[in-house]
Amino acid sequence: MTILVAYVSRPEGRAALDKAIELSKERQERMLIVNAGPGGQQEDASLVPAFEVEQIEELIAAQGIQGEFKQFVRGKNAVEEINDLVETGDISILIIGLRKRTAVGKLILGSVAQEILMTVPCPVLCVKAAGA
Repeated sequence: MTILVAYVSRPEGRAALDKAIELSKERQERMLIVNAGPGGQQEDASLVPAFEVEQIEELIAAQGIQGEFKQFVRGKNAVEEINDLVETGDISILIIGLRKRTAVGKLILGSVAQEILMTVPCPVLCVKAAGA
């Protein structure tokens, strides 16, 4: 089985990664860390820079965890990519980080976390960053 981590380069992404490392050690499961953006000609702030991907790969290797980091930039949004991975992989749990948002912020921008919770057919663990 595999623990899937939806990762963004923000405190809530790090909280999800930290929890996944903890569970991976506890359950002796491999990890798949995924970061996704639609791509195109515009700069996408949700994409993790290459140096951070390397740091994360080094971190999980140093922890003795089997895993990999995948970054998708192929026209799908993050929810579509995550759903595809859950449907095609042997995923035991998906871990996502949450951030505090106002009601107006949720209304105007929508919520990726909410869409994940409503569509992903596996257990989802939501974690908050420290101080959130």
